[in-house]
Amino acid sequence: MRRVSRIAVAGTATASLALALAACGGTSSDAAKSDGGKEKGLAIAYDVGGKGDQSFNDAAYEGLKQAKSEFGYQVADQEPKDGESDDDKTARLVNLAKAGYNPIVGIGYSYAPAVKEAAAKYPKVTFGIVDDSSVQGKNIADLVFQENEVSYLAGVTAALKTKSDTVGFVGGVDNALINKFQAGFEQGVKDTKKGVKVEVQYLDEDPAKGFASPDLGKAAAEKQIEDGADVVYHAAGLSGQGVIEAAAGAKKLAIGVDSDQYGQQALAKYKDSIITSATKDVAKAIFNLAQSVKDGKPQTGVITGDLKSGEVSLADSNPAFKSDAKLQAALKKAQAGIVDGSIKVDLKPAK
Repeated sequence: MRRVSRIAVAGTATASLALALAACGGTSSDAAKSDGGKEKGLAIAYDVGGKGDQSFNDAAYEGLKQAKSEFGYQVADQEPKDGESDDDKTARLVNLAKAGYNPIVGIGYSYAPAVKEAAAKYPKVTFGIVDDSSVQGKNIADLVFQENEVSYLAGVTAALKTKSDTVGFVGGVDNALINKFQAGFEQGVKDTKKGVKVEVQYLDEDPAKGFASPDLGKAAAEKQIEDGADVVYHAAGLSGQGVIEAAAGAKKLAIGVDSDQYGQQALAKYKDSIITSATKDVAKAIFNLAQSVKDGKPQTGVITGDLKSGEVSLADSNPAFKSDAKLQAALKKAQAGIVDGSIKVDLKPAK
């Protein structure tokens, strides 16, 4: 029901946007203002799972809200459609550019072809893409993160919290991005406590299923728990809600991702099982891009957030995590090693 509601909202927003375009005849030269001269600014287009995933997309939405509050201009956010093509994504970005929004950010690597095409059509508009650096141009900002680094810290946490010497990793889709999460996690576990087994499960080849199916996440985590895992880390977007639910139901621990999932209202009844979350500050990256455009000095090129910059980190909102002196000392040591280069964190899982 929730998914149908999202699609309905997206359809309504698209229809309204189309009417706005017809009224103002938007072109790239209108990028700063429309609707009677009222300034328009940041627009984002969500990845699969959409707003309300308590993870990746919601982190992007926080950046949008901050930009709206700080700059007082109009913003827009649009939902994905089930089974949409690259052409659908391109049309979404192009329509936002025509309507006068700048910058425009595609949330997720699946927007790469669309950002490339839309940026070429609207060279005066700044386009951003989160979690992809394959598409570059004079008006494109690639907002990427060192997920492997923070996942190493998640691995340290899992290794020190496990009592069964078995932990789990659930990934939405088996690709280079999610492999970084797995690689860092496995390395952190191995470096911290020898002999701990890491169970790994990917959910689906289709991102629309792998990142937006809590039932698949729950089933995968339940299987890992049956096999002995007592700490499960997910990098699965909306599907991760099912992972967290399974861990809470079995009175085991979960490690969230992207947003601080301990503090998410939709997951409140499971919060005691969410020991921490491996966060990446998508909100800050998006806000900074909006700020740069507002200041007339748009960011472009590859912009990387890591442990050193503070744009990836472990959330410490759970008191049980924050007060664990042994764990905190181990994490401090590991983070220092990563930052000074004495610990090299893998980008790909060991074979």
